[in-house]
Amino acid sequence: MTGQYEHQSVREYTAAKRADDTETIRYTADAVLFSGGRVLLIERGWPPFEGRWALPGGHVDPGETGRHAAARELAEETGVRVPAAELTLVGVFDAPGRDPRGRYVSVAYRAEVPAGTEATAGDDAADARWWPLTALPLVAFDHAQIISAAVAARSFQR
Repeated sequence: MTGQYEHQSVREYTAAKRADDTETIRYTADAVLFSGGRVLLIERGWPPFEGRWALPGGHVDPGETGRHAAARELAEETGVRVPAAELTLVGVFDAPGRDPRGRYVSVAYRAEVPAGTEATAGDDAADARWWPLTALPLVAFDHAQIISAAVAARSFQR
């Protein structure tokens, strides 16, 4: 057999080929928090989608699980604390193009908190507010899809 890779192992060839085709993928986590018929959203204080409403969330830190990142980001951006163990998986959202900054894969978790739970904007959120599920604002990224999936999962579990 002759050719460009005749002296390379399959493993070496595969590694070289993958190096040509890879993209950077960032791992994020989002929290969908319900209180009665409302969902908690933050107003983004930075681009992209600055001024638009979004789910609390952000990057998963090194050594951290997605569930713990969702709980941490929720607390940092809204002041609402939910133990990571009380967050239930909604799903993984990985469609190419879901974020204008590049390839982001987000894992979303949901939880229910008592009526009257107060939220206060923190970290990089300009505002934090409970929105009626029947009157949501225009949301950033694919967060409308994530909210719909969380509502469906919530309804199924009841």
